Amino acid sequence: MLRPDVVTRVRGWLLALLLTVPGGLRAESVWKLVWHDDFDGHGVDPAKWEFEVNANGGGNHELQYYLARNAVVSGGHLVITARRERFTGPGGTRDYTSARLRSRLKGDWTYGRFEMRAQLPKGKGIWPAFWMLPTDSRYGGWPHSGEVDILELIGHQPSTAYGTLHWSDPSGYHTNSGGKYRLPAAVGTFADGFHLFALEWEASEMRWYVDGIQYHSVKRWPADAGAAPRPFDQRFHLILNLAVGGDWPGAPEASTVFPQQFLVDYVRVYQRTIPGSPNDK
Repeated sequence: MLRPDVVTRVRGWLLALLLTVPGGLRAESVWKLVWHDDFDGHGVDPAKWEFEVNANGGGNHELQYYLARNAVVSGGHLVITARRERFTGPGGTRDYTSARLRSRLKGDWTYGRFEMRAQLPKGKGIWPAFWMLPTDSRYGGWPHSGEVDILELIGHQPSTAYGTLHWSDPSGYHTNSGGKYRLPAAVGTFADGFHLFALEWEASEMRWYVDGIQYHSVKRWPADAGAAPRPFDQRFHLILNLAVGGDWPGAPEASTVFPQQFLVDYVRVYQRTIPGSPNDK
């Protein structure tokens, strides 16, 4: 009888052979969990996230000051809170506070399936997002190195989720491709319960989902079909933030209720693997 370690090696060699022989049988790949945060601890995990503390407005003329104190872990959720309060710091004075977290150099990937289960806030001027930016910006500043918006919502459209891809065309100008998903009226809004938002990013296609329903895809980038798949051949990291105001949602109105909370149940990252292969560990 062959030893277990020999059996494992032989199985790996056979799988590799099947994948490389032209016309050979091809093993089916699966999504394997490689990174996750279920927010079941007592605070934001510094091994997975860092806070961005600033009043820069995200390049979108947002109105908040991002602070670490506005994100806590409570009841098995990450709770990001936007408040109407005046705060003065090194970046200036703002009339709202909120929080922005990123996984840069703590969780960075090229390709994968990225999921977030969350309950979103609502109200004019409220802008939650789950998105990705390049870790290394190999092709230059925005938009040349790309941006992947897995989920965005503008608070005066509380039943509509947006997913968008940003990059530059061959002439160097910003271009994008986006889609949107509207919840059925019977379900209510994204503020009424938790929903699953996902992106599947592969070498030649990206696909956006809400609750398992695909609503958008992008198959080629940039615009000229003969180009290499830049910039989405590089590693990207995750961002979670709750903006207030900005060019897209506009400023809050008197009717906008504060505080607003962005509740995240979990974030999970999967990557393709062949069961039994050397990468399936």
